[in-house]
Amino acid sequence: MPLYDATVPQLKKMLGNLERWFDKAEAYAQSKDFSPDRYLEFRLAPDMFSWTRQIQAACDTAKFAAARLAGKDAPKHPDEETTFQELRARVRSVIDYLDGFSAGDFEGADERIIRLPFLPEGKGVRAGDYLNAFALPNFYFHLATAYDILRHNGVDVGKRDFLGGIGELVDV
Repeated sequence: MPLYDATVPQLKKMLGNLERWFDKAEAYAQSKDFSPDRYLEFRLAPDMFSWTRQIQAACDTAKFAAARLAGKDAPKHPDEETTFQELRARVRSVIDYLDGFSAGDFEGADERIIRLPFLPEGKGVRAGDYLNAFALPNFYFHLATAYDILRHNGVDVGKRDFLGGIGELVDV
């Protein structure tokens, strides 16, 4: 599968699913008469990232994966969201950024060596290894944790909300 097909459409789909979780979280907060901003600091365990940071990390992973594979610079987000609506806007901005990519942007990506800030100086990994062994697992980890935080706190999200659609149905 070409690297574009394995990244941009799936990253956009999952971030779109996340946008719908925001809707459900907001509706739940309203039904219980509390501000959805309370979600921002929720976490599953004291040593885990908050809901805010889980969303920021998922967004960062998505934008950096696409940018690195396409050999582009990703937009900067200073991680300053302090409201539910600001965090929702962060997700939307990353989806909009991903909309700017095409399959052509990924030509030659299979040969690209990805340098990461935590790797030893002068070292990198092949693009496919970066995608499969780091970027996608990291993206799904943060999304699943954000989902779990909402679910743990009463928001009516289920497996279909996480997975979304499975693609175009075809006759067999």
